[in-house]
Amino acid sequence: MSEQDSRKERATSFGAQASAYSAGRPGYPARAVARLLAPDAMVVADVGAGTGKLTASLLQPGRTLYAVEPDAAMLDTLSVQLPSVHGLIGTAEQIPLADKVCDALTFGQSWHWVDPLVAVAEAARVLRPGGTLGLIWNIRDETVPWVARLTEIIAASEAEVFVAQGGPTLGLPFGVPRHETFDWDRRLDVEQLLAMVNSRSQIITATESERADILDRVRRLAAEVADSDGTIVLPYRTHVFQAINSDG
Repeated sequence: MSEQDSRKERATSFGAQASAYSAGRPGYPARAVARLLAPDAMVVADVGAGTGKLTASLLQPGRTLYAVEPDAAMLDTLSVQLPSVHGLIGTAEQIPLADKVCDALTFGQSWHWVDPLVAVAEAARVLRPGGTLGLIWNIRDETVPWVARLTEIIAASEAEVFVAQGGPTLGLPFGVPRHETFDWDRRLDVEQLLAMVNSRSQIITATESERADILDRVRRLAAEVADSDGTIVLPYRTHVFQAINSDG
């Protein structure tokens, strides 16, 4: 399998573990979400919405909220949890919305999968002039030694490599995005940690024996770092990139 085909397989693998994704992936800190888009944005599309981890944070009275997701299994999970959201099958490269209808587009843990030239043009088409493009990633804080050990076991993800290399380059009509970071701790138990690991594309596409070995090593690490009540404190740094559509 070529690297391009392998990457495509990983990018489209998440529906096979939609329940693990929903249970294991963290939400986003409110102060980071607040920097993604203006509070008066009334028509918002969350693209690559997955099971709705970011979408749920964007709910607001009077706001029309779309969730755009290529995987029907992920979108079904989202729709059960967030019935007021308009779920649409689509991608960053083909957003099923009319021109200039959105005040904001958001991408939670998903922009690193897109074709950036096509996705930027599509974002500019769907956004109104002055609308915002907001990109956000939760990245584990590997300056903490046990978290670095976790990454050694499960391997760095596409998202982690992408952000470490500087994040998105957008170009016109968006220019250089504003970049902010927010540090926070997530408290979870061993089963939630294992669900998080199971939701990663490298694990989903691994062989059964590889997956079993990884999960066993994660369990042993979790036993080392858990508090007496079984709680694990997993530190994150959330990266927010926001840019304004200057087209029009």
